Amino acid sequence: MKKLLLSLLLFAPLWALAQTSDQAETIKQDPNYLWGEGFGETETAADKEAMANLMSKISVQIESDFVIDEREVNTAEGNDAQSTVQNVVRTYSRGTLKNTGSIIVTRAPKACVIRYIKRSELERMFKDREENILSYVHSAQNAEKAGRIDAALRSYYWASCLLKSMQHPSEVKYRVDGINHPLTMWIPEQIRTILSQIKAEVTKVEGQEVSLLFTYNGKPVTSLDFHYWDGQNYSNIYSAKDGVMQVEMRPGTSLDKLNLQYEYEFKGQMRQDPELEQVMHIFKTVPYKEATVTVMAGKKAEQKKALAVYQEAVQNMSVATHAVAVAEPKVHLKAVNMIVSAVKAKTYEAVKTYFTDEGFEMFDRLVHYGNATVMGNPSLKFYQLGDRTICRSVPMRFTFKNNNRAFVEDVTFTFNKDQKIESVAFGLDKAARDDIFNRDASGWNDSVRMVIATFLENYKTAFALKRLDYIRSIFDDDAIIIVGHVTKPAKKGGDGAKYVDNQLVKYTRQDKNTYLKNLERSFKSNQFINIRFSDNEVKKMGKGGDTFGIQIHQDYYSSNYGDTGYLFLMVDLNEVDQPCIKVRTWQPARDPNINGNFSKDDPYYGLIYGGNFD
Repeated sequence: MKKLLLSLLLFAPLWALAQTSDQAETIKQDPNYLWGEGFGETETAADKEAMANLMSKISVQIESDFVIDEREVNTAEGNDAQSTVQNVVRTYSRGTLKNTGSIIVTRAPKACVIRYIKRSELERMFKDREENILSYVHSAQNAEKAGRIDAALRSYYWASCLLKSMQHPSEVKYRVDGINHPLTMWIPEQIRTILSQIKAEVTKVEGQEVSLLFTYNGKPVTSLDFHYWDGQNYSNIYSAKDGVMQVEMRPGTSLDKLNLQYEYEFKGQMRQDPELEQVMHIFKTVPYKEATVTVMAGKKAEQKKALAVYQEAVQNMSVATHAVAVAEPKVHLKAVNMIVSAVKAKTYEAVKTYFTDEGFEMFDRLVHYGNATVMGNPSLKFYQLGDRTICRSVPMRFTFKNNNRAFVEDVTFTFNKDQKIESVAFGLDKAARDDIFNRDASGWNDSVRMVIATFLENYKTAFALKRLDYIRSIFDDDAIIIVGHVTKPAKKGGDGAKYVDNQLVKYTRQDKNTYLKNLERSFKSNQFINIRFSDNEVKKMGKGGDTFGIQIHQDYYSSNYGDTGYLFLMVDLNEVDQPCIKVRTWQPARDPNINGNFSKDDPYYGLIYGGNFD
């Protein structure tokens, strides 16, 4: 009996190899399949070669039916139709190439792998990319409505880039007001329209500092990225917030006019979509003449008129609609004015007496976050929150050495009952604040709204100032922390081969310590981190008093990475001094069905209690 069992065990691997070998030969002989074969010392190496071989055959298969405008091709990547098609096919990674089968014919050290796909599946390969394009277009439209002009231009341009990698670009259409628009013509038209409706005005010239106001359709933009000519070179990226930004010209440069270039490519953020990044290398950048404008300084009367709008935009940074402002406390007003003077003169230690120890540590980190510059003369507003007084706000510009960004942040100061500043934070932009303060929700008083806004401001500031201890303190020890990334997991097909499933977000669930360790590494490897919040959806939970589910759009920037998506936080705000995050997760798209009660019908219920985790 033992000898029979041993014989069966020895025979089993040979029988299995014979089966896979027969299956591979069947695939090779079947005209309904395309296949590639690879060899290597490991299965992984052989699989990589097999996939490359398959990609090459796919490119040959579709080349005759592929529409490429060779005038758009980057000659560095090949200047003929055949090589361009091959390059485009390579942008469809194995993760996004649907239903690719894999057969291991022989094992290492002389591995042989077959990769195959049904010819009928090739159309699905392009259909998935088309859905990605349409998703970018939809995001662009939402961003434009919210005044996030940088995000609108970015999404439209990225969609146009991916469109070039489609088999038949002119057949991809988007329905607007009952009309199907071919995107090859419609997207460039949208980009030109947006660029032409941005209005830039000089509001003030003081020394070499030039204050600028940016409006879109007559309203201050929520966010906009641009470069300016400083007299010798075009600057790094400057990010206007709530319509305002201040630039510095080189000494001796004429200030009568200013040349600007609006950013629409956003190459630095393309790493979040590797396929898009590959496509960008294949095709030339599309120039838009509307992106380059000359802004005249204007006459004093014109500047005065523009300055009034600028000052209103700056004032709106500090206004919390529906929240009740209190009379300017003389002690608080004096303290903030002294701080403004200290920032301008860079004499930070001189105002240490106005802070608590922790508050000054935050202030010191803030002014060294980047080269901090106060923009103009701040319009200050004071609000009461329990026994605290919140001052909104001091607009500041932050620039960074050896990096390509400058940001505007409106800095808020929180005084404790002893009239000392205990907290410093970057304020939400006007659109994000309006989502909170203008929300018509029963049971929400001004104090609740202020607590939510203050929490979000402290949260985003903690990442900018790399306050790991604070972040540790606001996460529950048993918090559900989920980090999301787009993937296409493998699952078993009916014939036992591995197939690539539809795109979904793969979530990695981390405990608090793991999350904080990863965050600490990120803090150490980045010169700066900047977070922008917009498009809030806040729901009060059915249980737990002041516990809220907050879904908010997040643009994340750092010195070596950038992405955009939706952050979800379930946070207990019953204790104002000690907010407690119970759930934190990220996903690339907004979930319109968020339900703060977390019933079984809630989309986050499945994510948290039965999600697809690594």
